[in-house]
Amino acid sequence: MSNSLDTSAAELGMGGHLAPEKDDAGYRKRMERRQEVQRQRVEERNKEKGLVLVFTGQGKGKTTAGLGLVLRTLGHGERVAIVQFIKGGWEPGEARALKAFGDQVAWHALGEGFTWETQDRERDQQLVEAAWETALTYLRDPAIKLVLLDEINVAMKLGYIGADTVLRGLSERPELTHVALTGRGAPADLVDQADLVTEMTLVHHPFREQGVKAQAGIEF
Repeated sequence: MSNSLDTSAAELGMGGHLAPEKDDAGYRKRMERRQEVQRQRVEERNKEKGLVLVFTGQGKGKTTAGLGLVLRTLGHGERVAIVQFIKGGWEPGEARALKAFGDQVAWHALGEGFTWETQDRERDQQLVEAAWETALTYLRDPAIKLVLLDEINVAMKLGYIGADTVLRGLSERPELTHVALTGRGAPADLVDQADLVTEMTLVHHPFREQGVKAQAGIEF
């Protein structure tokens, strides 16, 4: 029978699929094309700049994402600063672990806990203002590669600090300094001007659905 009409038995595998060597050849060609596209993309994107990265949304993982950037930056031998707004009153596992990096990392937990615990708006606002002044010293310091402003989005949402104030402060940082801002309710002005915005979506949470308490290594 003519080869132009039928595929030979050697070329067919089980179920009428092409034999592995044919599939492999097609796969290699596709990967070669993809590699070329990616190479061109990388070559075209050769700029460097200090980035504004926002992690917001109702889901868990915003601070964790910011701390992942901290660890990555430390791994490259750079210095980082972490200023926590709202949070405070206890030492989380991350703070203990990062002590191993010594002066390479500065950690400031400058809140006194969640607002429903403090129940003192005036005091909370004073603490946020003090935390912001601390943050500015690091944002302006060219020796600091990454500044993590943890829960500052919540502070803006609650009206303890204005988004315009934060944006002005971000504009004062050196050209190659990155800054990550975490917390629910990131204001629209910040989202519009950020380079990267990730919104965490809540799907399931063991505290709400199963009555599982906050556990060491997961929540703190």
